Amino acid sequence: MAVDLSKAVANSGSGGNPVSSKSESLAKDAFRRLLKNRAAVTGGVIIILLYLMMIFADKIAPFDYARQTLAEQNATPPWLTKIFPMMEPYAKPPADDPNKYILGADYVGRDLLSRIIYGSRVSLIIAIIGPLISLMIGVVYGSIAGFFGGRTDNIMMRIVDVLYAFPSLLFTILLMTFFRSSLAKPAPGSFASMLSALDNSLGGMLFIFIGIGMTAWQTMARLTRGQVLSVKEKEFVEAARSVGSSDLRIMFRHILPNIIGPLVVNETLAIPGYINTEAFLSFIGLGVNPPTPSWGSMISDGSKVVRTYPNQTVFPALMLALTMFAFNFLGDGLRDALDPQMRGKS
Repeated sequence: MAVDLSKAVANSGSGGNPVSSKSESLAKDAFRRLLKNRAAVTGGVIIILLYLMMIFADKIAPFDYARQTLAEQNATPPWLTKIFPMMEPYAKPPADDPNKYILGADYVGRDLLSRIIYGSRVSLIIAIIGPLISLMIGVVYGSIAGFFGGRTDNIMMRIVDVLYAFPSLLFTILLMTFFRSSLAKPAPGSFASMLSALDNSLGGMLFIFIGIGMTAWQTMARLTRGQVLSVKEKEFVEAARSVGSSDLRIMFRHILPNIIGPLVVNETLAIPGYINTEAFLSFIGLGVNPPTPSWGSMISDGSKVVRTYPNQTVFPALMLALTMFAFNFLGDGLRDALDPQMRGKS
């Protein structure tokens, strides 16, 4: 009886054992390896919990973030004096309920815990808006430069080099100063008045979005250009050209799906930088408008009394550090999970 050798070879391994014809998809393999990364999973869980806290801040926070009780300024619960003995001479918990403020109150009697919970909204919204702006501008700009190449690429990337030469943080500070000073007293009914009203409705975050968006896309543009240059010469792109595919179809169907992984990983790793920029701007007074809470502005206020009431600085700083660590862990895990060289390895 004749034996089909091709089928036998296809269905047997090195030891004669059958080999499954189905191969695990790249997405499933990456997700499996991501779940095995404990640091990345921990970071992802923390981020989910932080976003839940942000969404349900109205229900979780014990008090409104702007509620002031001057008679209870710098109130300190008894348990904190055991951790920070230097606070004991200054501790003034409310007489009716010493544990009324779980983490204490600030210099105008606002609950620290409530302000920390509401302050997560600023940092976590920046963690969404920053990457979105960077991806929208940087990917489009870098894709055009890398795909068309030649003179177009040269001119576009020289513009990026000029912008890159200027310190991004200093550029953001100058932009924020310009926006805040120019729109301090806008003429009624003007475009500047509309921008100022929108900024006020967002608690002062509009110009932070603009400032970060105008400086965040340059690195993404460079990375996208490099990825497009490496992929556009591949065989499958040449095959698409040979059958008459348009430039748009090649870009959206063949190039972008193959480069989006590294771009997303890069932006995930860049999120702590956006959060840090917002916190720094709030720390120097160019961030959100009072009384909107921000971890950076809370650290700034607490730094003035750090020797007597360290809780006003320590707790918002811990939340800021925890958030940045969580995004770093998740970004590192995504980078390892999406690395093609790691495919198939546990």
